[in-house]
Amino acid sequence: MNYVLFTVKVIKNSGQSFFSDGTSLTELTVQLPQFRKNTSKVILQVSIWGKLSFDAAKYYQADDYIIIEGYISIRNIDIGRVVSSLNKQVEISVFKLYPLFLKS
Repeated sequence: MNYVLFTVKVIKNSGQSFFSDGTSLTELTVQLPQFRKNTSKVILQVSIWGKLSFDAAKYYQADDYIIIEGYISIRNIDIGRVVSSLNKQVEISVFKLYPLFLKS
């Protein structure tokens, strides 16, 4: 299984988009919290579908902390012809979302 549960900080809320069948999608760029100073930042793309997408677009903004539950996948980023481990991006499809600390 690729089930994950993370506490993340919202970096960017890209807003909501709609497909021709009316399905809504909200994409967030998030960062995992860092506990050590010299570790690299882990930035993830989060996709939120359906009714939960409306709440995510309305309530969550940059610098908010949220808890996400979902399924993780790795996709290739097309940068020319070369495909390596550096050209991969982690994406999480969220099915549950909880506020942890919201900026007012």
